[in-house]
Amino acid sequence: MDTGKDSRITRLSHLIQFSDATFPVGTFSFSNGLETAAYEGIVTDARSLEEFSRSAARQAAFSDGVTALAAMRAAKAGDYDGILKADQGLILFKMNDEARLMLRRMGKKLAELAARMTPDPLITKWLEDINAERTPGTYPVAQGLIFTAAGLDEEELFASHQYGVINMVLGAALRLVRVSHYDTQEILYRLAKEIPALYEEAREMNFDDMNAFVPQIDILASLHEKGSMRMFMS
Repeated sequence: MDTGKDSRITRLSHLIQFSDATFPVGTFSFSNGLETAAYEGIVTDARSLEEFSRSAARQAAFSDGVTALAAMRAAKAGDYDGILKADQGLILFKMNDEARLMLRRMGKKLAELAARMTPDPLITKWLEDINAERTPGTYPVAQGLIFTAAGLDEEELFASHQYGVINMVLGAALRLVRVSHYDTQEILYRLAKEIPALYEEAREMNFDDMNAFVPQIDILASLHEKGSMRMFMS
């Protein structure tokens, strides 16, 4: 048996599993600001949806993406304090309550799943600290930990992270914007080609370099917090 090939197939299977839109971490509950953008007439068709998705992906790459990579590096080094630093740093970085809520809810759910799927002691300890409210338990940190435990690398982690952000927006768009599945798949295919360039920037960044200057998205998030009629939690 070619164990190397078998290992690559297993890794690919894990990557697909963790990136699947049906992976039960609650992504379907969030639109990443699209709901308000659609309501306000900012996103109305495939062209404006692609621009919004691109902005959301870029914003996430240089904040959540940087954090996910930092968590993976800390996990590989057995640096638990580094994991906690990444977790705390990201939650402090977020400007609005709904973004923090999204990261914490999805992060805890992924940590619970990860603890069941793998006996990794760092994940077990981190989940205990989440339950004890000693750390926020953000989703990108959870991604960094489970991808490390599964033997995946930084590029695979970043690709999955970006795919998740874009697909969250596009999945919500099918319920909010006049677009078809053809439109959303074409957008996803095009934006995937931009992920390598984002990775090359994000991989060299540290916490002091993190940035997410897409003010329109933050303003939309603030408006959404006060909305009384909505389908999504963010």
